[in-house]
Amino acid sequence: MDDTIVAISTALGKGAISIIRLSGKDSIKIVNSVFNGVDLNKVDSHTINYGFIIDGNKKVDEVLVSVMKAPRTYTTEDVVEINSHGGIIATNKILKLMLKKGARMAEAGEFTKRAFLNGRIDLTAAESVMDIIESKSNEAMDLAMKGLSGSTRKLIEEFRENLIKILANIEVNIDYPEYEDIEEMTIKDIEKEIKTMKNKLSKILESSKNTRFIKDGINTVIVGRPNAGKSSILNKLLEEDKAIVTDIEGTTRDIVEGSIYLDGILLNIIDTAGIRETDETIEKIGVEKSLSLIEEADLIIVVLDGNKKLNKEDKEILERTKNKTRVVVVNKDDLKQNVDPNELPKEAITINTFDNSIDKLKDKIRNLFELEKINTKEATYFSNTRQIDLVEKSLDKLEIIKKRLKEKTPIDLIELDLKEVFDTLGEIIGVTYDEEIIDHLFENFCVGK
Repeated sequence: MDDTIVAISTALGKGAISIIRLSGKDSIKIVNSVFNGVDLNKVDSHTINYGFIIDGNKKVDEVLVSVMKAPRTYTTEDVVEINSHGGIIATNKILKLMLKKGARMAEAGEFTKRAFLNGRIDLTAAESVMDIIESKSNEAMDLAMKGLSGSTRKLIEEFRENLIKILANIEVNIDYPEYEDIEEMTIKDIEKEIKTMKNKLSKILESSKNTRFIKDGINTVIVGRPNAGKSSILNKLLEEDKAIVTDIEGTTRDIVEGSIYLDGILLNIIDTAGIRETDETIEKIGVEKSLSLIEEADLIIVVLDGNKKLNKEDKEILERTKNKTRVVVVNKDDLKQNVDPNELPKEAITINTFDNSIDKLKDKIRNLFELEKINTKEATYFSNTRQIDLVEKSLDKLEIIKKRLKEKTPIDLIELDLKEVFDTLGEIIGVTYDEEIIDHLFENFCVGK
């Protein structure tokens, strides 16, 4: 990390401004060599300086240059940000000029990676930076900000500090084996701490199941036979005419998508082609796609036509979705009901799309996912699969330690197990890490971040 990196940090296109960011020991020197204004080497840190970027005798753009000197910067290195007029041509000209003068094009996420490697932020905070960028709701933003503010790091550090105390006691026990009461006290302390840690981690892990829903939403698929009213339900949920509705069976040939917020959680809703046997090529493809989406969905809304008796397709859909998270909706309850109640699951609800009974469907979804219990402001969550996998690994090891204590395994072997938990928890915040994993993590960032 001895070189200086550069990247465009704003979306490339028309806009009021563009920002070209540099980080590294030569940042100020490089920009100063093409800046027509004050001497940037002599300005105070965290100042904005007016002037022009020049290429030889030619002015490239009128700019404001922010100079931020190490270590009080995002990366802890010297950072310079050139605020130019928004636009592709001017922005790219300045970028090329920075490269020509000795900067290197930054890799994806390299600014944040440097912030992590230089010790300014931990790995959970680095991941939260990306979560902030990708936030789709206020709740997702709140969750990301908790990670950025260090709540996850503090939690993990607390666990690791407790483990250090236990490991220190074990060392005393090993150094003074003649004192049996020390060993007995040590084992009791370990058992107590393992129980507390397991309970606390398990509780947070359970809450973290909601993390993906908070960040990405609930992937919801509406399925049913043709003309059961799937598209009408989609339109009613979205409060707009997104899908075409007719009395002709098979109108929906391909998926129709839309999104709504329910108690701050995004529902990504897909209306699928009606499921039935067909020889019509295009409709057949749509039916196959509908069936595949059932396997991928977080929530399935099964729509039945209450005005008709259940047919073979209805029963196959009910059977296929019985072990999935689903809401069974008997639609058209404003018409004569010909569905046999004995053929319906107990949790089925009846609605129509002409009054406010669609609220029954929303309430059912709220109850299924316990949306009212999701509180990002109060709860602590592990925010992604990487963190959750490491917590699960730690919990598995803690359970092994618990069993070995009961089996009176030698204390020095227990010490090795505890050190493994200590290191695994360290991976969550990046105290210990695999370089390949770190590289892969930052690949998902945008280049200018």
